[in-house]
Amino acid sequence: MSKSLRRATLLTSFAAPLICGAAEPPPEWKDAARRTHAKFTGRLGTLALFGDSITVSLAFWAPLQGECRGASPELDRAIRRVQKHLTPECWREWRGPEFGNDGGRTAAWGAQHVDAWLKKLNPEAVVVLFGTNDLRDVSPDDYRKQLRTIAKRCTDNGAIAILTTIPPRHGFAAKAAQFAEAARQTANELKLPLIDYHAEIMRRRPKDWDGAADAFSQYTDYDVPTLLARDGVHPSLPKNDQGDYSDAALSRSGYNLRNALTALKYAEMLDLLEDKPAAISK
Repeated sequence: MSKSLRRATLLTSFAAPLICGAAEPPPEWKDAARRTHAKFTGRLGTLALFGDSITVSLAFWAPLQGECRGASPELDRAIRRVQKHLTPECWREWRGPEFGNDGGRTAAWGAQHVDAWLKKLNPEAVVVLFGTNDLRDVSPDDYRKQLRTIAKRCTDNGAIAILTTIPPRHGFAAKAAQFAEAARQTANELKLPLIDYHAEIMRRRPKDWDGAADAFSQYTDYDVPTLLARDGVHPSLPKNDQGDYSDAALSRSGYNLRNALTALKYAEMLDLLEDKPAAISK
């Protein structure tokens, strides 16, 4: 076995407890979510997915409809909660540009078309992840403005916007961190739930998240035992970890990790809406 292969094999055994609330916004988002949901006029159980290729891929979200092995009790409970609530078409069918997700798209594209998507879908909630394709040409401030527009249009329509920080990207690590911080700031400003995907990747694999690195040169495409694929852009999806939601697998499969974090946050939102307080603070 080569030295690089031994090193990569050792990396695949790394595991860490799943933390959904990394860099979590203050709890004011919960009252704000209740107020937003009070305006909702659509069908319960509808979840839209607004984003680029990291979202349009059926490696995201759809696998949670099936068997999920090895999940912790907390994650298993969240997945079952989501399976019970979600309408069937929201697992796989709401994919493509007319549903708010498509490869190569930017936050500006999202801001331009968000009203049409909301009119077509009228979703109860929306998971938003744009930014990876903005890294080359867009400033963090302009990215934040576009993201704010998308989120504000969602909440104005009665849909709870769940923001997601972008993953790190090969060659753009510092700027991706700035974009992640911009999403955190937007979530804080608008009092929105946040999935801090970037923070969780960096917590689990702070020095070896990048599948494009030389240490992983013996692997191809998405079958890399770290959290980004060989292209250094998309989340990884190793064949041996598909359907595995154990802590070890969540440190090797970028898509599994995103699925788990999204399920935990969405289930938390559903629990919140089910637990109706006597009064909602204004």
